[in-house]
Amino acid sequence: MQYKGDDIEESDVVQENLDDSVVAEENTAETVKKLREKLKKATEEKQEYLTGWQRAKADLINARKRDEADRGEFMKFANERLIESLIPVMESFDMAMGNKEAWEKVDKNWRIGVEYIYSQLKKALGDSGLEEVNPVGLAFDHNRDEASEYVPVEGEKDHHKILAVVQKGYILNGKSLRPPKVKVGEFKK
Repeated sequence: MQYKGDDIEESDVVQENLDDSVVAEENTAETVKKLREKLKKATEEKQEYLTGWQRAKADLINARKRDEADRGEFMKFANERLIESLIPVMESFDMAMGNKEAWEKVDKNWRIGVEYIYSQLKKALGDSGLEEVNPVGLAFDHNRDEASEYVPVEGEKDHHKILAVVQKGYILNGKSLRPPKVKVGEFKK
């Protein structure tokens, strides 16, 4: 078959079409290969970004938890100075009520009112984490207690036992504010 004005034969056109299809197939295969490589690279980048994002999110969550724990710890001891300044007030109440002879002479209604105020103060301080340390009867512990006096005892079972508290000790949320001053039994053979 001849084309008008051309000296090209039909076999040449078929050959040319075949060459184009082979080239197109090669181009398609090469294009698919390039696209697969791009997809693989994009998938790897996506996974890298996802992993980084997840790590950053976990770090943020952990940082928030640490901040919250630090804030809670700070709040436990934020009022430490105030509480320390109220301890002498509590001790004044204890001394006033401890003098039985003078305490009994005071009007009963007034005593009841003062005892109520004292109990409110103790409760408020207790709610803030303040605890009295009363180690009477326990073994003396130099990490916890301060010995003010060693008292001779007759029984070996009372050796290094706390016999009396001279001055109360206090703990605020597990931290010692003041060790108790105590009398310690000492057995000598």
